[in-house]
Amino acid sequence: MGRNKDEHGRAGRRRPGAWGLAGGGLLVGMVGAQVVSGVRPRPVKLTSVVVGLLGGSAGAFLAGRHGARRAAGAFGAATALGYAAEWVGVRAGVPFGRYSYTPVLRPQAGGVPVIVAVAWGGMGPAAHAAATEIVPGGGPARWAVGAAALTAWDLFLDPQMLRLGLWTWEGGGPYRGVPVSNFAGWFAVSLLLMAVVEASAGRTAPPASGGLLTIYTVMAAMETLAFAAVFDPPDRLVAAAGGAAMGTFAALAWRARWRR
Repeated sequence: MGRNKDEHGRAGRRRPGAWGLAGGGLLVGMVGAQVVSGVRPRPVKLTSVVVGLLGGSAGAFLAGRHGARRAAGAFGAATALGYAAEWVGVRAGVPFGRYSYTPVLRPQAGGVPVIVAVAWGGMGPAAHAAATEIVPGGGPARWAVGAAALTAWDLFLDPQMLRLGLWTWEGGGPYRGVPVSNFAGWFAVSLLLMAVVEASAGRTAPPASGGLLTIYTVMAAMETLAFAAVFDPPDRLVAAAGGAAMGTFAALAWRARWRR
């Protein structure tokens, strides 16, 4: 039993192959695009580039951990679920609340920018990787932690996208114009997304993909820095709220990984 556990741990931490190297390269490219977008006067033009690199990196790391077929299934399912939730959301006002996308992000399908679905597909598996380290047993407890970790990202995402004029909320809300219903909806959709990712990729014991966990950590760090010091004007409330939330999940995941 102990020998099998050791072998599984070594397999999860093996040197990166071609998929791992591709994922790392795309992640570096995403960081570079984020840096450039942070200092440009019109950063929205690079939004699709950043998200596209995020999605590519997550897909590559998924393939390195679970194989290309399972990775395609997990990424595709997460992307499709995210799109479906947004498609329903802009029409019915559930599960997030009443909102709509502006014409800025293109292409759009049914009033939803395609790149938004890719963002769900990229960050969903990254949040699931964090939850895999924190909750080794899998199942509903892991899904709940992963859903909370993904919802923590939206503490950054929604205020940033509102700044850029990418979507609008009907009636606003108490958190930088975002209603509380949005976060409840994010958690509900994210909970289902975690179950879908786990079913598609396979219910695995930790260690999770180190690349996916790195994506989650990098996003937490870069968004915190951006809101604290890079954006003009900065927003230290969002930096503190999002940084504390995402940082907690990232720290717990790495701690569990290093102690295992």
